[in-house]
Amino acid sequence: MDSSTTRAIEPDAAAPDDIIGVLEQGRRQFLALVEHVRPELHRYCTRMTGSVADGEDVVQETLARAYYELSELKELPRLRPWLFRIAHNRAIDHWRHEAYRASEPLDTAIEVADDAALAPDNVMARHQAVHAAISCFLELAPAQRGCVILKDVLDHSVDEIAGELSLSEQAVKAALHRGRVALRRGVEASSLFAARAPDMSPALRRYAALFNAHDWDGVRSMLADDVRLDLVSRRKAAGRREVGNYVTNYERATDWHVVAAWLDRREVLAVMPDSRATKARYFIELGWADGRIVAIRDFRYVPYIAQEASFELEA
Repeated sequence: MDSSTTRAIEPDAAAPDDIIGVLEQGRRQFLALVEHVRPELHRYCTRMTGSVADGEDVVQETLARAYYELSELKELPRLRPWLFRIAHNRAIDHWRHEAYRASEPLDTAIEVADDAALAPDNVMARHQAVHAAISCFLELAPAQRGCVILKDVLDHSVDEIAGELSLSEQAVKAALHRGRVALRRGVEASSLFAARAPDMSPALRRYAALFNAHDWDGVRSMLADDVRLDLVSRRKAAGRREVGNYVTNYERATDWHVVAAWLDRREVLAVMPDSRATKARYFIELGWADGRIVAIRDFRYVPYIAQEASFELEA
């Protein structure tokens, strides 16, 4: 093989950057395509996992999986049922990983004969599901949980749910009936045993005070050398220097005030539009080790995140 042939098959030095640019453009186009479905996916995944933050993790995994699968398809599938099928499977994987308990086989709903008790359109059941605490859904087996959320929270039809969860319509009706009964019991139990959140950690209080005072040197002093940042749906960074730049970016924004809060029994920073506001726009979750911050998850660019969040703000 002569040298001219060798040069012809060598990769162009600029090719990697070109590929990254094309992939980033494709990613942005895909996210724009699914943007209108994401809030509904999050409502589903939040209740499947019992956590607002974990629900967004599953949404991110769902979109990553969908983007990968899309490259192997010859035509675009019907968007909503396709994404919900993936989300359900991702949520089940999360359920397995976290070892949540279930009361029946993981992916099945038992077939039963038609019965008036299984009527899918039930106003009382819908009201119960919409207003139930997110954690109550963990009392349901996964098939029951998926059917109740899709029907009573998101108002999908029985035939849509059957397609989204790969069940028969009769199995959906059975899972709905049993899930509604289990959810009612869970709601009743949670109202009897509701516990007060423990006291907020002094470290989170200090971080919030430094943040609100715009004391960025003080904030950076709390970061571990190997701290990692996830600016959800926007970018990731690692190391005190890179993450320190993210922190000081808040200096240029004027639409925030942080308050130490509890969310799903976890400590978070609820981010308000200003110091007088009573409703959070989003939240920031911090991970700690040996008194230093080792992880930051900032949901600023996930606008639907607070819709499902029930914060307990520190007084």
